[in-house]
Amino acid sequence: MIALKEWSIVCKALEEGKQMLLLRKGGIMEYRKGFEVKHNEFLLYPTFEHQSVESIKDDYKEKLNEIIEEQNKYNKSSSSNNNNNNNRKKIDIDNKNFNTENNNIIKLLAKVEDVIEVSDKLILSELRDYHIWSDEYVTMRMNYNPSKPMNVLLLRIYKLRKPLIVDINDKWAGCKSWINIETDREFQSSDKLKTQKINYNTYESINTNKVETLNEKTLIDPVINDDIFYESVNNIRKVIGNEI
Repeated sequence: MIALKEWSIVCKALEEGKQMLLLRKGGIMEYRKGFEVKHNEFLLYPTFEHQSVESIKDDYKEKLNEIIEEQNKYNKSSSSNNNNNNNRKKIDIDNKNFNTENNNIIKLLAKVEDVIEVSDKLILSELRDYHIWSDEYVTMRMNYNPSKPMNVLLLRIYKLRKPLIVDINDKWAGCKSWINIETDREFQSSDKLKTQKINYNTYESINTNKVETLNEKTLIDPVINDDIFYESVNNIRKVIGNEI
């Protein structure tokens, strides 16, 4: 299944419902064409490539430091034990959202609600309440490859009930956005990746028996409910000028 590489700290914000958009220009390997949204549904592959404390807002700097500390701890552990199966078991038990030297854990699925091209820096600055990147980082990305617009991806984020643990492939390294990850047929089943109606008046946590009973046929659950999601989508479109 197709996955989009994204900073681990951004994946954390998406998971917590603190962010529902991505800003994309494309990397070095995509310079000529710019970033292309080739898929309407994809996994989110957390990565440490290029992310830095200076590039995010103060609210998430401490969380990024915590993730880095955890990753370093697991890298030391995995370097002394080259058995991938043992590493996979340890990740599965701890259920963390970071990668080791050999494995990565995927916890999120994204479905594209809309893609809007933005060339106005002022409009991008007005979107600051909807993501965790610093103003300086957004400006830097906007100035990169100036002939290309910034792609604003509005995403509906779903949490996997059972995270996917994947072996890291060296071919995925570098400035590329999309990678292809092998998953079993059961996971890729379209019915399994559909959500059912949930009574959000009684919604508690995807780990509770109550929600399992309400929505037991699917492998995913939305991180925020419909009302909050579509209210936020409309607010973002108002800022950009594409109100429904």
